[in-house]
Amino acid sequence: MVIGLLDWNIVMTCFEHHFHQALIGLDQKKLRRTISGIKPEEGAMIRALSDNQLLCDFSSNDYLGLSSHPLLKERSQLWTDQFGVGSRASRLVSGTLPIHLEVEKKVALLKGKEAALLFPSGWQANASVLPALFRLSLEQTGHKALVFTDKLNHASIHLGCSAAGIKQIRFRHNDLPHLEQLLEKQKQVNGLRFIITESVFSMDGDQADIGTLRQIADRYNAFLYVDEAHATGILGENGQGLAGGANGADLVMGTFSKALGCFGAYIAGSTLLCDWLVNSCSGFIYSTAMPPSMIGAMDAALDILPTLSKERKQLIERSNHIRKEFQSMGLDTGLSSTHIIPVMIGNNEATLLAAQRLKDEGILAIAIRPPTVPLHAGRLRFAITSLHNDAMLEHLSHVMKKLAAEIHRGSSI
Repeated sequence: MVIGLLDWNIVMTCFEHHFHQALIGLDQKKLRRTISGIKPEEGAMIRALSDNQLLCDFSSNDYLGLSSHPLLKERSQLWTDQFGVGSRASRLVSGTLPIHLEVEKKVALLKGKEAALLFPSGWQANASVLPALFRLSLEQTGHKALVFTDKLNHASIHLGCSAAGIKQIRFRHNDLPHLEQLLEKQKQVNGLRFIITESVFSMDGDQADIGTLRQIADRYNAFLYVDEAHATGILGENGQGLAGGANGADLVMGTFSKALGCFGAYIAGSTLLCDWLVNSCSGFIYSTAMPPSMIGAMDAALDILPTLSKERKQLIERSNHIRKEFQSMGLDTGLSSTHIIPVMIGNNEATLLAAQRLKDEGILAIAIRPPTVPLHAGRLRFAITSLHNDAMLEHLSHVMKKLAAEIHRGSSI
């Protein structure tokens, strides 16, 4: 039956009503998100398009400031000139260029692994690699995979598990004795075992104990999968991250869109692992290959990374300083130990008001609310970067001192 224009308008009117009501519900819970455009200015400064206000950006994941580095821009343009704007096809059709293979070799070298594969985004990597891995268990053992995940893992990891029809066995955040208890409880159950965690947690700024996780994985014959999105470039030797090398994870996933300043993602592991994913991972098989412009920026970022020891050291020192400053004000920074520093506020309305107070003072720090974080765990998320100078950090400290006084008074912020 062909739907006429009038019938179509009736259908859409019905759905518009549902959209409207759903958005009203989000408004009432203070959970509605809106897109706010910005224009980058010099260094860590941005200009809000909504009101033309100049703000110091403490929400960016451009931790080393590489997104505007001349070499990344130069190589991005150079490889576009040489290879074109797009890659024309997926990697298994005719989309694999020599530059894809070159960058994958560099990623494998950085991570201390045999091989690597590039993906369009970290979200897509987690969401499609995990189902491919879990399929291995069903094919090889006839049983579903047993998947042990940190409770605070990124949403893309949870999606990858649910897409595979896997019921996660979740251990308390960074509670490795609890993980062992769960593994022990499932010891006699058939199926391949997978332990999945982040190395640096994106909303809490704390770190997983990769060494102990490796030992646990070995004891229980489990595959260790680590998301290194927020550690790559900052932590470990030459910015390798925390989970690379022979004593790290079996599979390391990470992104180029944070400390490496551009876009895209990678996984690194054994040659056989990567060969399996080439044959089974939908996100790799059915996606057009990464464009030459981004491959050029990736390549340049990997070349620059080993030269940034001074910047990494300074970033860690400044992050430690700001965290201590916040704590001295009586602010709750959770278990943060990295360049990501949350300030716990609690309810959604207070979190939004706190973010607005900072914006009024020329500081952009995003209000993070459920479902990104657990219920009643609203917070301001500060990301310290190499672009923040001493004056910016002093201003942040001054403004936060005033905000802390309001919080402690129990006022409505």
